[in-house]
Amino acid sequence: MIIDSLNNAAKYYSLHPNFKKAFDYVNENDISNLPEGAFEIAEGLKVIVIVGEGSSKEESIKGFECHDKNIDIQISIKGPETFAWKPRENCTSPNGEYSDEKDVRFFYDAPDMFFQLQEKQFAILFPEDVHAAMIGDGILKKIVIKVKI
Repeated sequence: MIIDSLNNAAKYYSLHPNFKKAFDYVNENDISNLPEGAFEIAEGLKVIVIVGEGSSKEESIKGFECHDKNIDIQISIKGPETFAWKPRENCTSPNGEYSDEKDVRFFYDAPDMFFQLQEKQFAILFPEDVHAAMIGDGILKKIVIKVKI
């Protein structure tokens, strides 16, 4: 997992061939005015704009998840937004089977920690990062960029 601000995004371009394209998209668009929804911006890159009411920690960790085929770049547009996190290698209680169609695996495990993103900060969540998001008060807005591995 990586947590940083958009001003430092270029430091991470070398980690995946599509990271530069993902952050270029963010820099070239008015992300605060992107409409809610999902769309592909390039091969292997999908943007999901989410606007919703923040939830409690207890409610959010019901969706404690990780992915096998994608890396998430989650960017806070209107927050702050709190995340739950735990390394996948320490998760022992699966919550159902892996969904290949949705590329998601859920866990009952308790998070090891919580962290908060302020506006224009991001987290890069790799397949080994089990996470739950949208924890907060009021309306939250974020972008999730799915980067195919």
